[in-house]
Amino acid sequence: MPKMIFINLPVKDLAASTRFYEAIGCTKNPEFSNDDVSSMMWSDEITFMLLKHAYFSTFITRPIADAHAATGVLIALSMDSKAAVDEINKTAADNGGRGDIRDLQDLGFMYSRAFEDPDGNIFEPVWMDMNAAMAEE
Repeated sequence: MPKMIFINLPVKDLAASTRFYEAIGCTKNPEFSNDDVSSMMWSDEITFMLLKHAYFSTFITRPIADAHAATGVLIALSMDSKAAVDEINKTAADNGGRGDIRDLQDLGFMYSRAFEDPDGNIFEPVWMDMNAAMAEE
């Protein structure tokens, strides 16, 4: 069995967040989704679990952080091209998120931008030319 990652995120509006994650390229897995959670597959190994605040709270003992006020995690997403980085950033901004929350980074061998989902979680789509990156060392 391959190693998998399930990223659990508290969301205020499950329907809006589900639409956002579908727009940026995730597929909803109905087997693991219900009125409290949407299981959003980024790939076969990576799934974003979007949980309503009340349900998310059943798994924790601390308060839910306001991701609009503080950053607790930065989620990097590998992309196939610079154009794909640009496209997901635009799609995020057009679908309830906020694009370009920091300056674009273009190091030649690596290109990235950053966006927020509707709940303020930060994503950094990045493209990297591994051959050129290795030549930089």
